[in-house]
Amino acid sequence: MADSVSVHEKEKSRIFQLLEHERILWNRGLKFVAGVDEAGRGPLAGPVVAAAVIFPPNIFIPGIDDSKKIIHSRRVVLCQKIREEAVSFGIGIVSEKTIDRINILRASLEAMRLALEQLSVFPQHVLIDGSFVPDIPCEKTPIIKGDQKCYSIAAASIVAKVTRDEMMETYDRMYPHYGFAKHKGYGTRDHIKALKKHGWSPIHRRSFKVKGLQVS
Repeated sequence: MADSVSVHEKEKSRIFQLLEHERILWNRGLKFVAGVDEAGRGPLAGPVVAAAVIFPPNIFIPGIDDSKKIIHSRRVVLCQKIREEAVSFGIGIVSEKTIDRINILRASLEAMRLALEQLSVFPQHVLIDGSFVPDIPCEKTPIIKGDQKCYSIAAASIVAKVTRDEMMETYDRMYPHYGFAKHKGYGTRDHIKALKKHGWSPIHRRSFKVKGLQVS
């Protein structure tokens, strides 16, 4: 029992630290503070997906962290809990064709903007992962490695990752030769091998160069 209490207290302390940015803003009287992050900047295929999350004060969902540190099954559970506990959440999706047209950085920022637009309440302040900010008319704070330092951004990273993974699993059924369900579009050895054998699928990013493979 003592060990259980100790673990619980450690988690409460960890989350209290992760909520520092939100707490400062809540103490200023800002009720609607959104965290936003994206998933899918690096893959060779599929869209870039962003999520925005607004939590109520005193939120406590154990286990929230940078999505890259959490196993898939746990991310799915946490994603559902985040959706249930959030004041509001939004999803923004920008296709691979738009990525090719405007570049991945601009596409990522556009996905973030779309996610913020999907919120049912307009955010008074937005906490953003990274050093660039989307075009939205409110206070914004960029945080380098925000998914490791900020609770709302970490939650957004989980929702974005789970949403994109589900999309790639659907694409895997549409284009079964590439293994999208396994690697989610990232440039693994098996993915490159499949690309060289089968060529580009409709969801591959033609602007992302692959050594030894001609864009067609």
